[in-house]
Amino acid sequence: MNELPKHRVIAPRILYFGTPVALLSTLHADGTPNLSPLSSVWALDDRLVLGLGRLGQGLANLERTREAVVNLPSAALWPQVEQLAPTTGRNPVPEAKRDMGYVFEPRKFERAGLTPLPSDTVAPPRVGECPLQLEAVLLDVRPAAATPEQPEPSFCIAEVRVTRVHAHEDITVPGTSYVDVTRWQPLLYVFRHYAGTGPGLGRNFRAET
Repeated sequence: MNELPKHRVIAPRILYFGTPVALLSTLHADGTPNLSPLSSVWALDDRLVLGLGRLGQGLANLERTREAVVNLPSAALWPQVEQLAPTTGRNPVPEAKRDMGYVFEPRKFERAGLTPLPSDTVAPPRVGECPLQLEAVLLDVRPAAATPEQPEPSFCIAEVRVTRVHAHEDITVPGTSYVDVTRWQPLLYVFRHYAGTGPGLGRNFRAET
């Protein structure tokens, strides 16, 4: 038998074991854009599942307009993401967020030095610097399930359908709709630290490139 590493039981406060970072573009009621950093997003077919804080303006905007863009930054964009991390588009800032150090920021693109670009199928803008930009429409949103320990969870779960994908040319395989996985380096969120990806390790049997 192989000699295995020793194990122990731990109780981490968070379970961000390595998830992609996204910037969610939505529109305020006055038509101005909002950007919300997300650390909880996953994809299945043409659907994305998003974890959104109930106190955030991104969720309020998404529920009202039912449109968004899920922008996926590269690892190199982590400083811009961190510029947005302590901000909220909600004014006044909810007390719970204020106690965590959040501040109101109505001009998030400008704060992070990012460029809004028009979308094709939805109203919110894309983030030009992000190598992948996924336009999407809301299908469903629900509060997270309650537990005895957490009778009122602080987040909701939203399901969106992707309606169009934009990609920087330099991360695609020329002449195809494939992403070049040797060049696409997504930004990851690992136990509240930013990280990139290392060299490729192999390919799944269903990979087409």
